[in-house]
Amino acid sequence: MCALTSAVPSTLLSVGAQVAPMSAQFSDPPAKRLVEDVFYVTQGIEVADRLLPFEDDVTITPADLAPGVTMDASGRLHGTPRRSGTFAAPVRLCRGQDCAEQQVTVVVLPNVPWRPSGLTFPGKVGVRYDEQLAVDGGPAGVPATFSVTDHAKLPEDVTIGPDGHVGGIPAKPGVSKVPIRICVAGDCAGVVVTLIVV
Repeated sequence: MCALTSAVPSTLLSVGAQVAPMSAQFSDPPAKRLVEDVFYVTQGIEVADRLLPFEDDVTITPADLAPGVTMDASGRLHGTPRRSGTFAAPVRLCRGQDCAEQQVTVVVLPNVPWRPSGLTFPGKVGVRYDEQLAVDGGPAGVPATFSVTDHAKLPEDVTIGPDGHVGGIPAKPGVSKVPIRICVAGDCAGVVVTLIVV
């Protein structure tokens, strides 16, 4: 046994004392600090978006995110994208002395025209609406978002969701003109949806 011990290099015998625990060698990457880190915008259309940190009291270091798009210290994205493509940039986020970088990706889509389709929906009192607002055109694979800009114009018990679904059961007859904002990758327009309940 003594001969075997002398044949083993002394550096191997002291490995246990020199190697740090696995947890000290490999620390977990910092937790994701932003609710959303990918933004879809359209070339030539002014950006109106912002970073939303999970935590309060987070300071953000301004950065250039894409050609023509910058971000200020409040997390607001500014500018007009100059060319299409996918651009990634590290953004520094600090909460007190605890700082980390998180990559933010801006996908600039080509400016492909779109138009709304089907803006009038007939319905009946007591019968469930199951209709869908839609757009024709726009960049492939990018869903439109729909926002009601005046909820008081909706008929009682009828809703229009952010995916454009018209639902609910109308409680009384009437014609409602509902203002809607439709956005496709930051390219937005206002329309009026007509709901005719008999």
